[in-house]
Amino acid sequence: MANRTFAIGDIHGDLRALERTLALLPPLDAQDTMILMGDYVDRGPQSAQVIEFVRNELPKRVPGKLVCLRGNHEDGWLRVASGGWPEFVIPIPNGCLATLRSFRGQPHKEGSLPTREELVTMQHGEFLPDDVVDWMNTLPHFYEDEHAIYVHAGLVEKDGKWLHPSETENPTQLLWVRTMRFFQGYRGKRVVCGHTATENLPPELSSFTPEDPLDMWVGENVVVIDTGCGKGGFLTALELPAMKVYESRNAG
Repeated sequence: MANRTFAIGDIHGDLRALERTLALLPPLDAQDTMILMGDYVDRGPQSAQVIEFVRNELPKRVPGKLVCLRGNHEDGWLRVASGGWPEFVIPIPNGCLATLRSFRGQPHKEGSLPTREELVTMQHGEFLPDDVVDWMNTLPHFYEDEHAIYVHAGLVEKDGKWLHPSETENPTQLLWVRTMRFFQGYRGKRVVCGHTATENLPPELSSFTPEDPLDMWVGENVVVIDTGCGKGGFLTALELPAMKVYESRNAG
């Protein structure tokens, strides 16, 4: 079937999960599109390797179109690199220490604390190679095809109307917004997003395996495919229009 779209959720530094998920996909052809939903870095141990793979290896494996969206974690590091943002890098749950250590080629254990030197280095982001920062700056805030609108976090509401991403005055909002009203109440063209872990969404409102709150979340017109990769969960890929699901936890 031609014109398929494969959307892949938030990777968060877990290269193994990405490779396992890619191995499950059917062969792609020149009419297919692959979309990565953003958040390539932080939390998992291989942020640098994920970016290297996505930039240099993945294009060789995708004969059709490859779209790499911008996530809020890329936005966070761009803000750090352009002047600093300690409120982003200091909180341990954001996983920024894992990114620093991966770019330095150092092992990282979940839950470990930064040294004073690491804390200072993270706050300036100077360890990020210029070409990586330049690449992050090129990442688009959304993508749209005949199957869906793809955006990292969700749509923005204004005056009781859900704005198309192209109508959003500040596109950065598309990377950070998180309102239950969107997941429950949006009606319109299907939106596929990541950002919000599915375990935090009401399973009783999902038409996809509601008995498993960790699984992909499918509402009336919103599909969420952040299934916790890089923070103890797994990676999800969604094939459209068939709505077929591939999960790293099911890889052999």
